[in-house]
Amino acid sequence: MKKVLIIDDNPGVGEALSLLLSLHDIAPLYAANPAAGLAQLAGGAVDLVIQDMNFTADTTSGSEGVALFRAIRAKHPDLPVILLTAWTRLEAAVELVKAGAADYLAKPWDDAKLIITIGNLLELSEATGEVRRHHRERRERRAALQQRFDLDGLVFASEAMLSTLELAAQVARTALPVLVSGPNGCGKERVAALVHANSAQSKGPFVALNCGALPADLIEAELFGAESGAFTGAHKAREGRFEAAHGGTLFLDEIGTLPLAGQVKLLRVLETGRFERLGSSRTRESKVRVISATNADLKAMVAAGSFREDLYYRLNVFELRLGALAERRDDILPLAEYFLSQGSQASLSEAARSALLAHAWPGNVRELKNVMARAGLLAGAGPVNPGHLGLAAAATPSLPARNLDEPSRDAVLAALAVAGGVVSRAAQELGLSRQALYRRMERYGLDAG
Repeated sequence: MKKVLIIDDNPGVGEALSLLLSLHDIAPLYAANPAAGLAQLAGGAVDLVIQDMNFTADTTSGSEGVALFRAIRAKHPDLPVILLTAWTRLEAAVELVKAGAADYLAKPWDDAKLIITIGNLLELSEATGEVRRHHRERRERRAALQQRFDLDGLVFASEAMLSTLELAAQVARTALPVLVSGPNGCGKERVAALVHANSAQSKGPFVALNCGALPADLIEAELFGAESGAFTGAHKAREGRFEAAHGGTLFLDEIGTLPLAGQVKLLRVLETGRFERLGSSRTRESKVRVISATNADLKAMVAAGSFREDLYYRLNVFELRLGALAERRDDILPLAEYFLSQGSQASLSEAARSALLAHAWPGNVRELKNVMARAGLLAGAGPVNPGHLGLAAAATPSLPARNLDEPSRDAVLAALAVAGGVVSRAAQELGLSRQALYRRMERYGLDAG
């Protein structure tokens, strides 16, 4: 049962409010003065406070009520507080609402409106409390991750990226092959490098090969090396990537582009650790951890016969999936600010932030990096505006126009959540007057109005 603390020096008011709350299955607590109220708050869990503003004979100053509210806010910053006042002048109460009070009501109050207001605030407080707990847990998880996993300055804020890196931390200490999947430009090589940096092979080399960037007839020489004269242009012996990565990690990007002939030879090396240079019969050995990456659906390729099933399962012992940037939108602004700070004194305007969040990001993190490099150059030391970003309108999903006269129920709830339940702040966010917001809340069953 929710608990509401009433702080009022009039026992009659305390009794009337206690009865009203009890009739609606809310547990009332009563304190006759500010000191007693603060003591009750310090002694146990309270979900909401209803406080009087008048504790002295001078009913126009409200100084004790103001001091009480500020004391509550200082020690309990997220606790909803409703102000009750019998003043004809409400300036101080309005100022306290601006300072974070949930609402104020004049005496005598309307029972129905008060109960609905209390119910809405309790529901909202529970929801925002859950959001705060989620953010706190995420911070704690990130701190725990940073204690055991060197993030090497990786910038992220999304739950999706945190979960992926937690999995990366688990697999990094093993020698298991890892497959990093995700669309182009989402940071697969960066994650592969982090796995290597936190692995037992971290003191060894990290060697990367983009399988899609080489002609099919050169793949074998790149992977395993070649002797002098092994093919036209091979004027001297050269080691392949497996030799170069000995004792470390070999990162094979775009593994789905590897020709079937190369797949067969790669599978043999993965199974035995042995290979021969092109043009040589001498068998060599290399101890290498293989991390591969793909933007293709390898399962579909296996079904189509263009990728070997046995190689797929050899590479995909542990998969780390990176979502597109559009799937982890919490990362957009932190990454944008980071990229902008690299060699630029510019800052993001609010309009630019909105444009960045609205963009579809088909090129993912790589596209964002390029956009911010361009914006920093054009903005100089000034603020970055949408024109500096150069985002194509076709790549930006159209956003529904916000009807300031008729915000949706979800929009009202979201504004109230952002405003911490402070009606005046929510109204300002929605572009409405306080009275107009009350009318919408009543219409949506959120307030008696």
